[in-house]
Amino acid sequence: MEKTNVMRLLDTVKIEYTARNYDPTLVDGEKIASILNEDFERVFKTLVTRGNDKNYYVFCIPVVFHLDLKKAAKSVGVKSIEMISQKELLPLTGYIHGGCSPIGMKKRFKTVIDETATLHKTIYVSAGKVGFQIELNPNDLRTYINAKFDDLVI
Repeated sequence: MEKTNVMRLLDTVKIEYTARNYDPTLVDGEKIASILNEDFERVFKTLVTRGNDKNYYVFCIPVVFHLDLKKAAKSVGVKSIEMISQKELLPLTGYIHGGCSPIGMKKRFKTVIDETATLHKTIYVSAGKVGFQIELNPNDLRTYINAKFDDLVI
């Protein structure tokens, strides 16, 4: 299996992970979880938002849930947030829709991982390329990207 930049970054800091790949024509998180034969609540999607303060914020939530914008805004200390458009994603993060990872973005943004991640020994996030996921310990992820856990979902 080819190594993505995310995998190389984790190798550099010696964080354990398991790489998995799937059909790259799939971008639906629930279908990806099914193909990986994993619990939907362990497969996380990465969402990028903009706050009313014009700063960007990243949220990682299970693929079966929706981001509660009010909870998310409160978590990062702003009045409101909104999702960015798909066309903004690549220039801002270096990732395309369906392959956005909380690891290795062009810039570090304040990141929050839904607290349900702490219920699992490992979770999945994108490996930075459509068709690739990594499984890793949620605390290792939180520490590496300097994130926090909080209640984010509806």
